[in-house]
Amino acid sequence: MAVPRSKHTKARRNKRRMQIRLDVPSLVPCPRCGKPKRPHTICLNCGYYRGREVLDVLGQLSKKERKKREKEIKAKEKEAGGKETPKKPLSWGELSKR
Repeated sequence: MAVPRSKHTKARRNKRRMQIRLDVPSLVPCPRCGKPKRPHTICLNCGYYRGREVLDVLGQLSKKERKKREKEIKAKEKEAGGKETPKKPLSWGELSKR
């Protein structure tokens, strides 16, 4: 069985263990809906990425949830002044080019 040559100090042990920790994920607000999301990812609340619809989030919801979400989106657009218009969704090929 192997035997260590010398004792490792507390500082050396702690430096090694410093990498074993939980990191707080960085979150940014979605420019369309304002909900927090990870940077450079699709917003799971509204399905938009870089100003274009990538996921049809409303299609995956039940009828009751869909109506509620549509109300929220309309209220948010009224508040923003209706500046942004829905654009055509990105295909996976277009996403990989960017």
